Amino acid sequence: MDRVSASHDSVTAMSGSWRSLDSSSSPTLGELAAEIHACRRCPRLVEWREARAADPPRRFRGEDYWARPLDGFGDPAARLAIVGLAPAAHGANRTGRMFTGDRSGEWLYAALHRAGYANRPSSERRGDGLRLRDAYVTAVVRCAPPANRPRPPERDNCLPYLVRELALLERSRVILALGAFAWDGVLRAMRDLGGAAPRPKPRFGHGAEAEVGRWTLLGCYHPSQQNTFTGRLTTAMLDEVFARAGELAARP
Repeated sequence: MDRVSASHDSVTAMSGSWRSLDSSSSPTLGELAAEIHACRRCPRLVEWREARAADPPRRFRGEDYWARPLDGFGDPAARLAIVGLAPAAHGANRTGRMFTGDRSGEWLYAALHRAGYANRPSSERRGDGLRLRDAYVTAVVRCAPPANRPRPPERDNCLPYLVRELALLERSRVILALGAFAWDGVLRAMRDLGGAAPRPKPRFGHGAEAEVGRWTLLGCYHPSQQNTFTGRLTTAMLDEVFARAGELAARP
């Protein structure tokens, strides 16, 4: 059996049918989501996310933008948590769901579908029928940042949300960090959760692994167009990472 099939089988064995699972089905995650949606701690990010909604590119004109911070999306009982950098200005900032409505999301959710974590290979908008099983998708920063570059104080303002989210994902055992920024953010969150990071600090890399507290931190290049268009990240590489995540999550 290949690694991708093994990952799919381990997920399928956990639940025989798809359930309508998202953060709203968990009262505590739902309460956290409401708090995140109302956040205005970072003036630069508030201005940017709202300005992008007020003057969208032609292909999105006439659409109602979410233009607020985003909570995570997926199965509250997930063993796998996937952490990205931040919402895209005309992706999640438009659609209101993490990694939804842009090329990065197309790559991510297609890979989740191939690995057995998603019931469909595409993520277009809230309410499109997408469901995740045993996986939860979130980010270090909850607002779209200019040039996809949050400043350290903005990261630090958002980090408590990630800390609380990971604490509420009580069954999570593997955290997949999409990119170096997410890797560093997760290590910071784990420290606040009492997971002492190995020394020297684990270095990010595609396929890198680090044991921190109850979690295995797994690295993956971000599925941005910069990486996928250049071949730095391929479909096979993404599938291998999800197969490894499934193996780690299935450990007793």
